[in-house]
Amino acid sequence: MPVTIPGHLFGELPFYDVLETEDTVIVDLHNRPDIMNVRGALQGGLVATLIDVAAGRLAVAVADLGSGVSTADMTIHFLAPVMTGPARAVAKLVRRGTRTVVVGVDVFDVGGNRIAARATLSFAVLFPRTVQPATTP
Repeated sequence: MPVTIPGHLFGELPFYDVLETEDTVIVDLHNRPDIMNVRGALQGGLVATLIDVAAGRLAVAVADLGSGVSTADMTIHFLAPVMTGPARAVAKLVRRGTRTVVVGVDVFDVGGNRIAARATLSFAVLFPRTVQPATTP
């Protein structure tokens, strides 16, 4: 599954697929000057977005066929800034239930050779809606 949808805002960001297996998704976000904060680190909001993208891709992959997912909860512990990059999100399945999927994500500053963040996310599984026929009065 590609990281971005053609024409989507994420297509403007330097996301790159690294690995996708049945229980792990790894996505990189490369540093560049326009997405760094005033201290030269990758913006924290973009680190959070990277986490949500990697975890969401894994959650939708393990949800029942035809189901979607929606982020229900996300807890992030920022441990160190991503100064060198790329930021690498390693999403691993924690639990797959009927109604929820829980994913753990570690983010690494690959060039800085250190962990930058640790997160846990839960996703609500969205079952396909059935189309109700229109009623006439």
